[in-house]
Amino acid sequence: MTYQLHYWPGIQGRGEFVRLALEAAGAPYVDVARLPASEGGGARALGHQLTTLAPPPFAPPVLAADGLVIAQTANILLFLGARHDLAPADEAGRLWVNQLQLTLADLVDETHDTHHPISSGLYYEDQKAEAKQRAGHFIAERAPKHLGYFQRVLEGGGGWLAGDRLSYADLSLFQVTRGLEYAFPKAMAALAPRIPAVLALADRVAAQPPIAAYLASDRRIPFNEEGIFRHYPELDA
Repeated sequence: MTYQLHYWPGIQGRGEFVRLALEAAGAPYVDVARLPASEGGGARALGHQLTTLAPPPFAPPVLAADGLVIAQTANILLFLGARHDLAPADEAGRLWVNQLQLTLADLVDETHDTHHPISSGLYYEDQKAEAKQRAGHFIAERAPKHLGYFQRVLEGGGGWLAGDRLSYADLSLFQVTRGLEYAFPKAMAALAPRIPAVLALADRVAAQPPIAAYLASDRRIPFNEEGIFRHYPELDA
């Protein structure tokens, strides 16, 4: 079976959390919107495809598999974690990893709002003053609080967030950490001494053979100023 991932081409976005899980599992998948237009790829085709899926998703990412249509990043990862041994087998462990993922989702939303604090429907240039204020609070308060939480979790565990094995939450924490290092390099450098276990986990995830191969491939879309993690120097104060 080949999974079909429906997500916007050209950005990592929330679809990257799903890509990382699929790559770590070695699961075959098609990133549908990144196909040539002649094969149904492209942003315009994605918009049409989303209207034809049933049950209808609100927004991408969407994963189609075995007649299922699954939306929402954490929901997709809950599904993949059970299928591909990327979460503990017991109920308590599955809920714990899902809880961690939902916490990371909160951090992703707060990161996005540093450059779009008023509305996603406006350009960054239309809300730069508000973005600077929001980013200042994020750097001073919210990022340290979130990453400090994951630091404490790792200090009390077995090297990974859910014990002694890689889970999809580890993959997602890697993605968030690398994204924040791209978006706020000065702030993350200042925060680094307080989150050594988080940074070590990100390095450990990047060194996993399937992830290392993915990061070196053209399947990995570079960070850019169209996605969630954007580097605007004026916000990295």
